[in-house]
Amino acid sequence: MELIKEIVDYAIILILGLMGFIALMYSIERIMFLNKVKNHIHKYANQDEFDNALTNNLTTLYIIYSNAPYVGLLGTVVGIMITFYDMGQSASIDSSQIMTGLSLALYATALGLVVAIPTLISYNALNRKIAVLSSLYPHVIKAQSSLTAATAEASTTQELNNSTPTNTGFKHKSALRA
Repeated sequence: MELIKEIVDYAIILILGLMGFIALMYSIERIMFLNKVKNHIHKYANQDEFDNALTNNLTTLYIIYSNAPYVGLLGTVVGIMITFYDMGQSASIDSSQIMTGLSLALYATALGLVVAIPTLISYNALNRKIAVLSSLYPHVIKAQSSLTAATAEASTTQELNNSTPTNTGFKHKSALRA
């Protein structure tokens, strides 16, 4: 039974460690992307394309923060079951052995919360930043189209000025008589 307990402990630690690593990597990637995308909003064809780019990988963070406590709880439940099984198999009941088994089982829940809470904080912070950036899209596109229109109008005006005949300095005879 000790072998099963060790396998379950290592499996829970491995799963939660992997979840924590993935959450950290995706959080860093999203922070870097969101800081970079401010200068490239105009490159997206429409609001939906922009929003999809902003929210990429957030579902994974949501899954991790919502399921990490359950993975930890699973480790705790299995640890408690093994402790009770060991109690049933032994002829004598030693309270220190019971408490040690229960306390070791509870660390899985704590580890699940250690993974879930920072991931939840990161998820909420990223969602807030995404909402702010998403609300900027219409303003940036409007400003860009106004700038493009103004540039086109200035270009057209300059072309018209260049195409009209220029005064060479010679005056017509009728203008000289006056």
